[in-house]
Amino acid sequence: MTDKPREACGVFGIYAPGEDVARISYFAVYTLQHRGQESAGIATGDGEAIKLHARMGLVAQVFSEEDLSRLTGKVAIGHNRYSTTGSSKIMNAQPMLADGPGGIVALGHNGNLTNTKALRAEMAAEGYEFTTTTDTELITQLFAKSPGQDQVERIRSAMQRMKGAFSVVAMTKDALYAVRDPWGVRPLALGRLKGHWVVASETCALDTIGADFVRDVEPGEIIRIDGDGVHSEVGVPMIRHALCVFEFIYFARPDSVIDGRLLYLAREEMGRRLAREYPVDADVVIGIPDSATAAGIGYAQESGIRFTEGLIKSRYIGRTFIQPEQRIREQGINLKFNPMPGVLAGKRVVVVDDSIVRGTTTRPIVRLLRRAGAKEVHVRISSPPYSYPCVLGVDTARRSELIAARLSVPEIERFIEADSLGYLSRQSLMEAIGLPQQHFCQACFTGEYPLPVTVEVDKMALERK
Repeated sequence: MTDKPREACGVFGIYAPGEDVARISYFAVYTLQHRGQESAGIATGDGEAIKLHARMGLVAQVFSEEDLSRLTGKVAIGHNRYSTTGSSKIMNAQPMLADGPGGIVALGHNGNLTNTKALRAEMAAEGYEFTTTTDTELITQLFAKSPGQDQVERIRSAMQRMKGAFSVVAMTKDALYAVRDPWGVRPLALGRLKGHWVVASETCALDTIGADFVRDVEPGEIIRIDGDGVHSEVGVPMIRHALCVFEFIYFARPDSVIDGRLLYLAREEMGRRLAREYPVDADVVIGIPDSATAAGIGYAQESGIRFTEGLIKSRYIGRTFIQPEQRIREQGINLKFNPMPGVLAGKRVVVVDDSIVRGTTTRPIVRLLRRAGAKEVHVRISSPPYSYPCVLGVDTARRSELIAARLSVPEIERFIEADSLGYLSRQSLMEAIGLPQQHFCQACFTGEYPLPVTVEVDKMALERK
């Protein structure tokens, strides 16, 4: 099993007449591959019809030159999927399609509805029919068929019924839509490309295709992009900012900017503050590549202890949760990381990581470092203890499986076989990010969810205590 929160999905959209929108989308979703590796898809519209290609696998496996050449048009959306609601099957791959009064709607979704079961029952009673097990199909059908005189009104009607996290890209045959839930749980950015408009889960995708970041899509906002330009509407009033704090800690790429903050610098500062809170006499600092590299550098800068690479990551092995079999998962650390005894032998080592979920990866890493000759292994985590599961689009574990929900910090230290263990405090985390505490969802640390948790979700995901 992975010792990391499993992230959600990556979404991208573009309206660019005269451009190769499929190829641009390909490179954008390729850049967002870290957000989901189970399936990928692109839909395009040429003003007359919508074309779709979606398959299981990584972006490079799903699309050929021939596939991209068939996806012609002036508007496109792309999606990478990691399953949270709905199993990992081809029928759940996105974008999804639904037909309605305004024509066919294609849609890609990052997040998780918390009222899926109740909403599905309501919609079934109203005559909706379903072919998949994912909440994205509910959203797609609502966007296509909800009451309204135009597509924006239909989307607004749909948003009234949706509870939970949703950053959505949708399109008709001749227009692009970007929609964000009223809490803003998942990021969504608006950019400009050669006079055209694009939206993406992260700004790193904008950088890859040469687009300029303009602004974040606001919580509760509907953006429509068509031949008349960009139009902003209020879908539902913003309830409160509740951006997932793990976007800053782990999910988003370090070269992305969210709410005006470069994530690399925020993570580096997390490491500095971690060194102040949990100093230790040591010879070298290493970061678990790649997600904790910046925090490791920050720890080294603040402590004055030399930073080095003690673990070499195979660039051809994906994040360990991608592996479908438990047998492979258990070998994931040896496949993924190779220690360097010449660097570690006889050394007191500080190893910085971004989180511990179950402890099932951290203990093998400690053992790996000891086998490589490390004299001492001091584990430092650049986030607070992960004690509660997420119900808003991150597949972590049931509460009974979360090590920080069952054990105290000294007990976790003994479990992972470290010489010492220190977690960054919530106050230092917020100071490192540099944004108000009330701007974020921190339910994974506190159990205080930004919206009411339904009985359905409580049974499905929390299974607490």
